[in-house]
Amino acid sequence: MSYKIIGQYIKKLDFRIPNPKSFSLLSKNIANYKINIDIKSNQLKETMIEIETSLSLKPNKEDSDKIETKIVYSAIIELADNIKEKSKIEKIILVDVPTDIYPNLRKIFIFVFENSGFKDIKINDKVDFQKLYNSKKNQ
Repeated sequence: MSYKIIGQYIKKLDFRIPNPKSFSLLSKNIANYKINIDIKSNQLKETMIEIETSLSLKPNKEDSDKIETKIVYSAIIELADNIKEKSKIEKIILVDVPTDIYPNLRKIFIFVFENSGFKDIKINDKVDFQKLYNSKKNQ
């Protein structure tokens, strides 16, 4: 394998419901929110990289009674010594690692929602990070 995940953890978790009105509106209007995924990386050492994959729920339109949710899930990876090509490293950061850690990230996000009273939260079981990567590359 070209990399090894040596650690993963919740780096940041924001979950704020400002008032009962927001809670009841979200229960009724969850379909008016969309999932937003963002990926950032930080080089720690020559072959070690921290990859932060964030998942948030954003309203389709601005609303003063919106809830605020965001989880940043960090994975620390070690690249194999022979991986030097920038395009391979980019693919590991933006496709391979997010694909590997997404099930854990999703499970935590759903756990927080379900334990906050939202039993009908639907978040895709899988995200095609390769497709997202290709579309971003072609822009």
